[in-house]
Amino acid sequence: MGSHNKVAIVTGAGTGVGKSAALALLKDGYRVGLVGRRKELLEKAAADSGSAANTLVLQADVCKPESVKALFAKVKETWGRLDVLFNNAGMGAPAIPMEDLSFEQWKAVVDVNLSGMFLCSQEAIRMMKGQDPKGGRIINNGSISAHAPRPFSAPYTATKHAVTGLTKCISLDNRKHDIACGQIDIGNAATEMTERMKNGVPQANGSIEVEPRMDVAHVGSAVLYMANLPLDANVQFMTVMATKMPFVGRG
Repeated sequence: MGSHNKVAIVTGAGTGVGKSAALALLKDGYRVGLVGRRKELLEKAAADSGSAANTLVLQADVCKPESVKALFAKVKETWGRLDVLFNNAGMGAPAIPMEDLSFEQWKAVVDVNLSGMFLCSQEAIRMMKGQDPKGGRIINNGSISAHAPRPFSAPYTATKHAVTGLTKCISLDNRKHDIACGQIDIGNAATEMTERMKNGVPQANGSIEVEPRMDVAHVGSAVLYMANLPLDANVQFMTVMATKMPFVGRG
């Protein structure tokens, strides 16, 4: 089945990494469900793609089971199947000492980054197991934070480490259903979320340093590569990062 027949869902598709991945998939011929909380950003992404006819704008909250069920039902009703889910929706908490975070700030990050990914994966698995031909691919957005924390990032880092465990479980439990699952760990893509890096961000040694960034289009290309593999091949983990960012070694 060529990609011109394939269907994908991208969460957090209105901006940044999600939008880049959605545009790459659409350019390759996918039909794409664009998921996010802000409808106007999803509609702009659809318009910017030049392939609006191949998009579904799905305003949804991935933290809410009923909202997730409804968006997957809409994709099934419209296109009949699902080949790729890119679990990208995510958020962070303020960069303050862990003991100063409120429970609400902690829970908001866990709800989006982990529970939201769990809920979307559940619905994707149900669809992929039941369709003909069966199977599909789930790609989870990990992060460099799935490997090493930034200062004052306990909620984000904890959830991104948890994403790695979820990725492995999805991969293990669903290979018998021809469902592949991999994780992309992204470092310093140039998006709204990393704008602050141009002015310097806290480092492990207490200093403030400007960090290099890379064009977010490279992330979209990487997600597309993972998505287009045949189901008997899988990128289990991929790290795409700005070459000179402080990560490997000791910064």
